[in-house]
Amino acid sequence: MVKFSREYEASIIPEWKAAFVDYKCLKKLIKRIKVARRDAAPLLIAAGAATASGVGSYGFSVLDPVRALTARFAGGRAAAASPEEGEEESLESDSGELVRATDKHEQEFLERADEELNKVNEFYASQEGQLLERGEALIEQLRILADIKRILADHAAARGRGGRAAALGRSASMPPPSMSPSLNGCSGRHLLSGLASPQSMSDGSVEMQQAAVAEGAAVAEEVMAALERNGVSFVGGGIAGKAKKANKDGNKQLMGRGALLQLPATVRIDIPPTSPGRAALKVWEELVNVLRKDGADPAAAFVHRKKVQHAEKNIRDAFLALYQGLELLKKFSSLNVKAFTKILKKFVKVSEQQRATDLFSEKVKRSPFSSSDKLADEVECIFLRHFAGNDRKVAMKYLKPQQPRNTHMITFLVGLFTGTFVSLFIIYSVLAHVAGIFSSTGSPAYMDIVYHVFSMFALISLHVFLYGCNLFMWKSTRINHNFIFDFASNTALTHRDAFLMSASIMCTVVLSLVINLFLRNAGATYTDALPGALLLLSTGVLFCPFNIFYRSTRYCFMRVMRNIIFSPFYKVLMADFFMADQLTSQIPLLRHMEFAACYFMAGTFRNHAYETCTTSSQYTHLAYVISFLPYYWRAMQCLRRYLEEGHDINQLANAGKYVSAMVAAAVRFKYAATPTPLWMWMVIISSSGATIYQLYWDFVMDWGFLNPKSKNLWLRDQLILKNKSIYYVSMMLNLALRLAWAQSVMKLHLGRVESRLLDFTLASLEIIRRGHWNFYRLENEHLNNAGKFRAVKTVPLPFRELETD
Repeated sequence: MVKFSREYEASIIPEWKAAFVDYKCLKKLIKRIKVARRDAAPLLIAAGAATASGVGSYGFSVLDPVRALTARFAGGRAAAASPEEGEEESLESDSGELVRATDKHEQEFLERADEELNKVNEFYASQEGQLLERGEALIEQLRILADIKRILADHAAARGRGGRAAALGRSASMPPPSMSPSLNGCSGRHLLSGLASPQSMSDGSVEMQQAAVAEGAAVAEEVMAALERNGVSFVGGGIAGKAKKANKDGNKQLMGRGALLQLPATVRIDIPPTSPGRAALKVWEELVNVLRKDGADPAAAFVHRKKVQHAEKNIRDAFLALYQGLELLKKFSSLNVKAFTKILKKFVKVSEQQRATDLFSEKVKRSPFSSSDKLADEVECIFLRHFAGNDRKVAMKYLKPQQPRNTHMITFLVGLFTGTFVSLFIIYSVLAHVAGIFSSTGSPAYMDIVYHVFSMFALISLHVFLYGCNLFMWKSTRINHNFIFDFASNTALTHRDAFLMSASIMCTVVLSLVINLFLRNAGATYTDALPGALLLLSTGVLFCPFNIFYRSTRYCFMRVMRNIIFSPFYKVLMADFFMADQLTSQIPLLRHMEFAACYFMAGTFRNHAYETCTTSSQYTHLAYVISFLPYYWRAMQCLRRYLEEGHDINQLANAGKYVSAMVAAAVRFKYAATPTPLWMWMVIISSSGATIYQLYWDFVMDWGFLNPKSKNLWLRDQLILKNKSIYYVSMMLNLALRLAWAQSVMKLHLGRVESRLLDFTLASLEIIRRGHWNFYRLENEHLNNAGKFRAVKTVPLPFRELETD
């Protein structure tokens, strides 16, 4: 049976760990009480024996029976007076002072338990207040969304572009007042008094709405009136005045077939420009607003159906985040109640102070965090009616996605593919050695083809394997990587999945190499087309549209790569710049991909003229560009974050780090072309400066180390790994691997095979260094989230009111 302390530590919310009951500390205090009582037990037994035997300075006395009778009488009076004393104690406890323990250790335990109780109550109250405030804001957002959707649907019906079908579609999406969630009917704390109003949620007849809604300013007037009902103020005079002015000037608010509505109000639909399309739309809207000459508010929002759909999605995601936060708060409450219950049972068992324990238990029951609220049920009810069409099954897919079941089949497949890979690799090594492939007299064409193709897949497999190791360590240390990367927990990779991908990739590659070698020895034609077929197979698997081979992960990878390649036009998320950092360590892989694309796509495999892909000036220039691309993408991401995050100077400094890396790479390329002493010193100066810059950023900014005031020497105040020496070893390893560029200055005279092996080893070491960096980077991010108690993402709300004079 698992001890409760271990179960408790494994169940607490990692980001809120500091707010939970310190069960270990209270348990240590109980052990201290137990030890103190055990040490005092012999003295009490000796005193009791002396009293019972009457041993004293004077031996037996004839007055002992009288003393015994008097003591019994005094005990009865004490028992009779105990209820009154209990009432006094209860009154004292109600005033905030617990029953005083006779032992100092017991008193210390009660005081510490009271501090922990206050800590839990304060945190629960603050989190509940934030969630309630967020819920009220979401209800207001949902009201505005309902009004705008209704007005757009009625306007489309009035213009004859949908007629009754538009009204029926609107009726299906917007429930009647009887279907709206009534938050007054639920017990506990409530978000708002109600959601639906007859003006905003009622269906009505299409004919009546057609008669009420007119063209142009009439539509804008109704939108403004609906928003005013929700507490949104407007610039200038009243609604009627603006409508009359609009009608007088003949200002048509309809702009084209898209039915664009301009709201001359202080409210706008604020959709973050996360993609190039949204960014271009936002620039266009701002430009049109500036060029308007009708005297309206320049910041007035454009309203069209596409924007409303994005707004509805944002509100839905915000409700999901709110529901997740309420579920975490419920878990926080239940775990702390259980912890207090368990620890008080241990306390009463050791101290035998039943009265004090009962009083403290009552105080725990009366605490705000132990009350059973149904806020999550209210949010579930709202989500069910407005985003799931009253289909509970659909709602639960969003609110409570099913977690994948752990199966031993993946572990079995990992072992199977690993064993197969080892066996095939041994077979390939023996056959290649017998055939003299890698000897000095071997075919250089085969060596180059095999090296590039094998190295490309081997580096990918190594990186995926290290990512699996990171996943295992993050899970073991309870680093919430899915929350940090914003991955869905039901589709995110596990460490077993990553190991399976790595083993299957290497097994397939080595099998292809063995078959290729057999065909080559048999004298078959076009044997080099087999590595090309392997590339086509891997590409097909990556873009496969069927739900096989981890489709969600593959699509997420392609989406992240798209965001990186088109930087800075996409909003930079944690997964985007984390993956871009991985690419800066995979520059040799990108060069291998360049050679493979050149060799197999340019038709050179027919005449084995592989030299055209290594010696031509176009190839050299392309390799030069490829070496720059990862650093360029990362610098553009830093500039995008600098503009979006309030001009944070750290983002500019981070961009400077990647610019220094580009300069160092350019100087090394120049030195490789013209190896003169001048350029050698330029390589040393530029690469040393870039390395110092990178090391400082790794240790201080990304890992949070080198803090001279830390209680852990040159580390952080908070560390997840218990063994501090691991951090120092990782720092030294990172320092050594950052100096791998030094081999480019050393003119080592190596053979073709040895040179290839050295390049592959250095590329592998850089990937290993990146694997170390990954763990500590996410550890620092997790500790920052825990320091701010961030366990739920904050979704930006679409409707916001502008500040006006």
